[in-house]
Amino acid sequence: MASFLYRLGQTAFRKRRWVLLLWVAVVAVVGFKGLTAADGSDDSSSMPGIESQKAFDLIDQRFPGTEADGASARIVFVAPDGQKVTAADNREAIEKTVADAAAGGQVASAVNPFQANAVSKDGSTAYATVTYEVTAKDISDGSKSELRQALSDARQAGLTVETGGNAVAAQTEAGGLGEAAGVLVAALVLLVTFGSMAAAGLPLLTAIIGVATSMLAITALSSAFGLSSSTGTLATMLGLAVGIDYAMFIVSRYREERGRGHTPREAAGRATGTAGSAVVFAGLTVVVALAGLSIVGVPMLTKMGIAAAGAVLLSVIIALTLVPALLGFWPNAVLPRRLRRRNRNTGNTGNTGNTDEKHLATAAGAAVGTKESKWARFVLRRPLPVLLLSVIGLGALALPVTDLQLGTAGDEAKPTSTTERRAYDALADGFGPGFNGPLTIVVDAQGAPDAAGAVDTIAQKIASTDGVVSVSKPRFNQAGDTAIISATPSTSPTSEETNNLVHTIRSERSGLEAATDATFQVTGTTAANIDVAQKMQSALIPYLAVVVGLAFLLLLIVFRSILVPVKAAVGFLLSVLASLGAVVAVFQWGWAADLLGVEQTGPIMSMMPIFLVGIVFGLAMDYQVFLVSRMREAYVHGQTPGRAMVTGFGHSARVVVAAALIMMSVFSGFITAGESMIKMIGFGLAIAVLFDAFVIRMAFVPAVLALLGHRAWWLPRWLDRMLPRVDIEGEALTRGDTPTAPSDARPRETAGI
Repeated sequence: MASFLYRLGQTAFRKRRWVLLLWVAVVAVVGFKGLTAADGSDDSSSMPGIESQKAFDLIDQRFPGTEADGASARIVFVAPDGQKVTAADNREAIEKTVADAAAGGQVASAVNPFQANAVSKDGSTAYATVTYEVTAKDISDGSKSELRQALSDARQAGLTVETGGNAVAAQTEAGGLGEAAGVLVAALVLLVTFGSMAAAGLPLLTAIIGVATSMLAITALSSAFGLSSSTGTLATMLGLAVGIDYAMFIVSRYREERGRGHTPREAAGRATGTAGSAVVFAGLTVVVALAGLSIVGVPMLTKMGIAAAGAVLLSVIIALTLVPALLGFWPNAVLPRRLRRRNRNTGNTGNTGNTDEKHLATAAGAAVGTKESKWARFVLRRPLPVLLLSVIGLGALALPVTDLQLGTAGDEAKPTSTTERRAYDALADGFGPGFNGPLTIVVDAQGAPDAAGAVDTIAQKIASTDGVVSVSKPRFNQAGDTAIISATPSTSPTSEETNNLVHTIRSERSGLEAATDATFQVTGTTAANIDVAQKMQSALIPYLAVVVGLAFLLLLIVFRSILVPVKAAVGFLLSVLASLGAVVAVFQWGWAADLLGVEQTGPIMSMMPIFLVGIVFGLAMDYQVFLVSRMREAYVHGQTPGRAMVTGFGHSARVVVAAALIMMSVFSGFITAGESMIKMIGFGLAIAVLFDAFVIRMAFVPAVLALLGHRAWWLPRWLDRMLPRVDIEGEALTRGDTPTAPSDARPRETAGI
């Protein structure tokens, strides 16, 4: 592996113009295909295997022409204090508003609240439902503008008018000043880490190229593979993260090799052969984790995982080819200022090697004055307290996970500055908290001798269930064998009581089937959110098991050790559980919610744990492979376990910390967004990187290795013979020219020790 990548890096450096032209051609072709491709289908709402989805499908089948999950808007009218919406002037304004809304583009119907009994008991509030002929994503801006214009008459009459529903929901945006500030901080961290504008800009440039190419490729393939606009979300976030990391690792190793006195071309080859090997296996591990999203059984997540895996694979290829090529154009620009100054003083243009003694000493493990080495020696002297403190601390932070409640936040989680939130609150005040989350019961009475009687029996039973406030009159299809009933709970859509109510109604099905020869299914937005949350929660443990298991096998091959992969798996689980616990504490329990601008607490977004595991696993494996591979490299070259840990830590910790700070900066930018969901994603990812990089990699990992000593690198001889050999340490490249640290032994084999 190392020898092949060494030749690849040297070739890319030598043929840099051809490599650059090749990438320009790839970006141009993919860009042209992406810009001219037809839009892909949006199947993000499809969730096979859950009852609510089966009910939606039944509605589409039995009520042809009706879009079960189509777009709708709800116009909420609130009378001024002391007045009622039924007053003559107010009623006239409301009826005119509804008529104007019904005449809007793409509108199928608009129901008059006075004809549909949609007025609160105290007469203070009324609502009108506007149904569209198309789904929410297909509503034109003109149709939305016509709806907003129709509201003016009621507002001029003094009524408070708010709108809700998926037809008027604003698209969530993750950008803004906070995200721009995060990118700026990331650039500053790179600049401080490398001390060179070129070295700081190169990882950002190649990561942006990788993300842009990935997104254009997803767009180009959207029509053929049914990819939607949301498919690239995970690919963008993870592609940017690992793209920066992989380029940083190559550039950092290149600078080190130049400090050892190698020529630019030789340094590029060695950097690609050593750090590039770590990049390949880190990327492969992440690809395996993302492909594992298919076990969840959600088509959207499967496509997102495959798209993100493609983005990671592209980031690996860019790091191995484009990064060495760009280093060939500016061989000295990425070096530390000291080396650049020395090259200018000696007249070195970058074509010959010139050893930097400080870098050479560091490579031998003799440089002991760095902050990283001082911390590593501290852990080496006190491994048990450091290990216990890190495990107990993360374990305590993980405790809130035991109360994890998954769901999908609606308008109640939006800021009060939005009309959707104000409409939600007005309906809850006027009609009760459960009004915003009605349950839709689809009754299939095809096998019943008396369909109408069977539907009435089921409706009466549901109406008598504790927690149900009211049940609407059944609406039959044209054949008269299927009916839709709406049941209003007494509690809010995201409450645990509503969750229990859905399961209670479903538990009554078997008895009603026996009594009526008809069956029913519970659906609607509230029931669908509950079903999705349950499916995601039940899939989380199997997904974690598959990801950690396959990663263990890959790390077993990379490090040729039993205990190192076990340590990596345990550390990853600790950081993920602690970060999920922090998310629950803030966004579900409300701890420090005001500091983050979270106005409404509630259940954790259903897909949040899956996203968190996928993205953080990718970053964690980057840090794990890059950090521990340098420790193993020093160990197999003859250093004692303790010295190898200190040497590897001294080489890699600075770059790992920089990579983590960059990701934390980028993810923290999302916390400033107005949407609670975006805040949750940003906070969860930022805190997860903090725990994994600074607690697990900087404390837990060196403490465990210090305690294990030689045992950390133990591998049974029979297993050593079975596993394929990969030279990730670059032993074939560094043999004979790596300085030997004091008290080091000769290069050793790790099998059977």
